[in-house]
Amino acid sequence: MTQVRNLQSLLNSLAENTEGETVTVRELMNAVGQRAYGPILLLLGFVSISPLTIIPGANWAVALVILLISGQILIGRAYPWVPDKALDFEMKREHLEEGIRTGGKYAIHIDRFLKPRLTILTAAPFAQLVALICVGAALVSFPLGFVPLGPVLPGFAVLLFGLGLTARDGLVILLAGLSLVAATFVLVRVWNRISNVAEAFLG
Repeated sequence: MTQVRNLQSLLNSLAENTEGETVTVRELMNAVGQRAYGPILLLLGFVSISPLTIIPGANWAVALVILLISGQILIGRAYPWVPDKALDFEMKREHLEEGIRTGGKYAIHIDRFLKPRLTILTAAPFAQLVALICVGAALVSFPLGFVPLGPVLPGFAVLLFGLGLTARDGLVILLAGLSLVAATFVLVRVWNRISNVAEAFLG
């Protein structure tokens, strides 16, 4: 199995270790290894911004898994656990392949930027802070799931957090925090717009 250490190795592992017309969350997690939180967050971030989430409800399913994984980092659980119902959620492999092709165009440029730095941000207690922020990203994803492409920003933030933890790059973790701030700003703007429309309709 390809060891996940950056974005390109994640894509390679998904391509090499999954097969069939559909893939489950279980198969995706097995492809990257279920004993390390960084690669799993990287995987979930990738899935949340890929064509895999075109299936109705997929964004919320992925956000739920992100919430579960992040919560376990917070409480200090050694290895992640996900309920079977979430692990058995199916998605079309063709969408995975499309995501791998698209991601591959950018992976080499992103990975070239990675290197161990500000590594204190990738270890406890900062790793727990990252997990808490990922909880926030997952929670923001639920209401943004009603907005076209809404979950992309929080999903991208989770991808960067996973990439930062995997590559021990604290600068990437800081960039991830900025992505989540942007996602929260979008959510506030959408909520204000909905509130204004509702007031105009009712008033």
